[in-house]
This record gives sequence, C-alpha cells and structure tokens, in this order.
Amino acid sequence: MAAIFTAPKFSPKITTSISPSNSNSISPHYYHSPLHFSTKHSLISPPKKTSISCSHPQTPTPTNSTPTPTPTRRRPDYIPNHIADPAYVRIFDTTLRDGEQSPGASLTSKEKLDIARQLARLGVDIIEAGFPASSNDDFEAVKAIAKEVGNAVDGDGYVPVICGLSRCNEKDIRRAWEAIKYAKRPRIHTFIATSAIHMEYKLRKTKEEVIEIARNMVRFARSLGCDDVEFSPEDAGRSDREFLYEILGEVIKAGATTLNIPDTVGINVPAEYGKMISDIKANTPGIENVVISTHCQNDLGLSTANTISGACAGARQLEVTINGIGERAGNASLEEVVMTLKCHEGDVLGGLYTGINARHIYMTSKMVEEYTGLYVQPHKAIVGANAFAHESGIHQDGMLKHKGTYEIIAPEDIGYERTNEAGIVLGKLSGRHALKKRLEELGYELESEHLENIFWRFKAVADQKKRVTDADLRALVSDEVFQPEVVWKLHDLQVTCGTLGLSTATVKLIGADGTEHVACSVGTGPVDSAYKAVDLIVKEPVTLLEYSLTAVTEGIDAIATTRVLIRGENSHTSTHAYTEETVHRTFSGIGAGMDIVVSSVKAYIGALNKMLGFQEKPPVKTPAKKTTVSA
Repeated sequence: MAAIFTAPKFSPKITTSISPSNSNSISPHYYHSPLHFSTKHSLISPPKKTSISCSHPQTPTPTNSTPTPTPTRRRPDYIPNHIADPAYVRIFDTTLRDGEQSPGASLTSKEKLDIARQLARLGVDIIEAGFPASSNDDFEAVKAIAKEVGNAVDGDGYVPVICGLSRCNEKDIRRAWEAIKYAKRPRIHTFIATSAIHMEYKLRKTKEEVIEIARNMVRFARSLGCDDVEFSPEDAGRSDREFLYEILGEVIKAGATTLNIPDTVGINVPAEYGKMISDIKANTPGIENVVISTHCQNDLGLSTANTISGACAGARQLEVTINGIGERAGNASLEEVVMTLKCHEGDVLGGLYTGINARHIYMTSKMVEEYTGLYVQPHKAIVGANAFAHESGIHQDGMLKHKGTYEIIAPEDIGYERTNEAGIVLGKLSGRHALKKRLEELGYELESEHLENIFWRFKAVADQKKRVTDADLRALVSDEVFQPEVVWKLHDLQVTCGTLGLSTATVKLIGADGTEHVACSVGTGPVDSAYKAVDLIVKEPVTLLEYSLTAVTEGIDAIATTRVLIRGENSHTSTHAYTEETVHRTFSGIGAGMDIVVSSVKAYIGALNKMLGFQEKPPVKTPAKKTTVSA
C-alpha cells in the first residue's frame, strides 16, 4: 500500500519480524489506554478509591486540552486455551471473513492484506482472515496474511493469531491449515450446525452423527499440527441446551481450545444469551480447559448488547467486525463493544479490558468503509458522522462549558480530529506544507507521490471553492488511496448532453501497459453514455446493480462521491461458509470529484479494476508515463 494512515502514525507494513525458532520468546504487549479509568479493579495497582469517568476527567479542563496520559494494562501472554488475567477479553475480528459476506463487500487480496495490517495496528488478538476453501483467491489472501501479518511483531511484542474458517470436513480443514500454517500463531476454526432445524433440514443428520463428525474433525485438525482449534456449534442460540453441553464436552476432549457460541440468526436477547453462556460454563465437562467465545448477529439490533452480556457471563473472547458489517444485518461492532468495555472499565462490568489501541478505530473504520464500499450511516455509534455532532442549543451550551456534559467519549480517543478545532483553514493559496499538516492531523501520512497527486487535486478544488473542508480532504484521499490495483485508469472524459439530442461521451483510458485507448458512445444520459464508452474499451460484460451519488458537503460546489456495485457476466464465484451455496461475487467502486460524471466514471472503473483483480492471471503492469487527472 503506497499510503500510510496514522492516528497516531504507522508504517505501511509491520516490519519487525520474528522467526519460528523463537516463537515462545515473544514479549508481552502493553496497551496504553487513551481513556480515564479507575484503578479500583486493576490487577496491577493496589486497591484505592478513585472516581470513574470515561474520556473526560471530572475536573473541568480547557476545551482544547490534550488527552491525559493514562496507566498501562498488560496484555497477557498468549496461551490458546487459557487467559492468565481473568479480566482480560480477547478480541476476535472476523471482518475479512464474515464481514466480506455482506453483499457488495468483495475484497481483493491486496485490500485484505491492507486491512489485516491495520487490524494488527489496532491490536486485535485474533484475525479471522477468511474461508480458504471458498475460492483460490481467498486461500491466497489468507496465506499472504499469515506469512506477513502473522509473522511480525510491534515494539511491545504483540503478534496476532491468524485464523482460517472451515466446515467440519477434512478437505476444508486441510485447506485452512495449508493457508494459515505460515503464521506464528495459526488457528483453525471449524463449525457444524447443532440446532434441530439445521440438523433436520440442512445436514439431515442425527445428534449422534453430528457429535461424531465434530469430535473427529477437531481431532483431525489437531493431528495436522495445529495446537489452536476453535469449534463453533452453528445456531447455538436455538440449540437444545443439553445437546450443547454434550457436543462441547466431546470437542474439548478431542482437543478444542476455544468454544465459540454463536447466535447465528440473531434471535437471542441479552439476558437469554448471557444465561446460555453461564449455563455452558456451569454444565460442560472440561470447560475450565478452554476459552469461551461469543458471536452475535444483529438481526434484532442486539448484537452488541448480547456480546457484552456474554462477556459479563464469563466469555473471554468476543467475535466482532469493523463497522458491524456481515451477513444479513451484520455482526457485533468492534468499535461499539470495545468502547463499551472502556467506558465501564473498572465499574459495572467488573474491570474487563481489551488490548485494543482505540486511537486506530476511526482510521480502521474508514479503511473498511472505503474498501468494501459499505457506507457507515451518519448516526452509527462511535464512528458515524454525527457521533460527535451537537445541534441542540442546550447541548451546545453544555459542550462549550465542559465537553463531558454530553460526550462520554472524546473523538480524539478513537483517532478522530474534531473539525472545528483544527485552526487551519485551507484555500486556494494554501501550500503543500499546510495541506500535509492538516492531513496528518486527520490521521493521514502520505508518501510523496500520493501527496503530490492530492495536492494538485486539492488546488483544482480550491480554485472552485472558497474553503476546502475536512470532508473534502477525506474524499480526495479516499479517491486517491483506497483504490484497487490499477488495471485501467481514466485519462480524459468529455460528455455532451441536454434536451436537443442523445447524450454522447468520449472516454480515454490508460491500460496496464501504458497504452491509451479511446472510445465514443451514446446513451440515455451522460453517465450511461460514459459507462458504455468504458465498456467498449474494457470489453468485460458486467451488470450495474447499484448506483448512488452523494454530496460530501453542503453547497452547489460540493465534491461528489459516487458508489457503484457491479457483477460480471463471466461471474466470479465462491462458496458460502454456512449454506454451502455458490455465491456470485459483486464488486463495488468509489469515485470522488467536483464533476459528477467524472466521479461516476472513476467509481465504475474502480469496480472494474477490483473485478479484474480477481482473475487468476491479472494483466502484468508496467509503469506508464505520468498523466494528470482533473478533480
């Protein structure tokens, strides 16, 4: 990845590596919390009475003050089936597996690797990198993540577990192992359905047969040399409780180290889900030898609440996704779960804490949003555009007097810079230094080539707008950086439209080999004609499934952001983890510009590039001469 995103800064790759020979000498990771919390329940400080607050100290401080340094909490050394500190909660991120099952969220191998690097910077304990048996591309992506991210440590000695999902059959498990075995800490996650409706209609197997399969496949996974095996009874939320105790006890004896208890269809309520975790903890033989995990779908909007309830009941691994993306209504949101624990660290939740560096939350959210094309709704908790906006006069008055009156979390805690406190106003007279400084304050540190490209696009926008806002800058950076590998690049575009005749478009694209291609077409409007001209050049038949256009800011001179979703006629397919159906992949693209037609064409080309990136033999690229692209 050519650009580096920071909040605080980080490099494009985790460069400190460790060799397999010293796998047991990894030093413990220490998490530096940006939030204020009591040491009343701390395991590293003597008990003493202190006040509890989240983000904002109770003593009034100036509104422009910097966050107060806070104590460190030790991330326990990693042992697959045991956590030394009973208050520590592992974060298992499944954005790259369950999250990618969201319609239109297909990610290329490069994008998955970029996100995995960012998840490591965020400090997640386990990265479920994918479902290797679903497709060759997913296998290669998981393998690449295991080799790079799974074999690198930060300065504090942290390295994430790399996990691969598999169904309970030898082919899937062997395929998962072949992909993840290169990681310092590999994990196989295997599952089989246990609810009556699934066993009768999907598996067509008896309880005894399901137990036998689960037991044998966990044992098979261990026989491959994998010492870290997670087992999930799919649809546990609707499974017979006594049957759950029995099958979980059997897989523990077979060698499982983590038991994941999924509410697969999102039917449970918090009290019900918490009781299920408590009952499993109390009635499953051998449960003291494993870690209990949660996995809560959001079909009824209760995934975060259920996850927290599970943690309070004894689960010490929480499965989540960035922005809560995932199958159907999505999963428990990492940012919501983590910040809930942080805001109650030391009080009602019994001192539970994680190893997440919350200051990377916002940038991770933006990266996933841009790569997947799944926009975060404005009122989304923690990372939504309105999460730290205050419009009510009463609220504004309170905020001016003390931010803690209406904010339980400071935006800086998650790496988000409050727009109206920047102090720098960018316009057409602003130079590279001012632009670079503001981008760094927003969490971006760009390499010189990207900075130069964005600078000239910024100048083009500034010539047409009196003031360039932070939202404009984020749109420009996203359009420049969060893009798939370039197969085709827009060079020039000219359209003619109106009521006097058919709309026409002339498009010039640059291919991977640097060759220029020009095509003209007519259509029902400027976007339609431009897309048809692109199709004449690319020659990849696709169906446009979705098209949306959004103004980044208010005003007639706003930058437009376009999102498209396409599906190839020569469709790329993968296997769905749970239903085993063949899924036709869809591909999203995002473009930004002050000209809505240019923005639309960029989005379309971005989606095509992503689709072409899934081909087994993508075009070999050679450097092309530098060209300018209008804003």
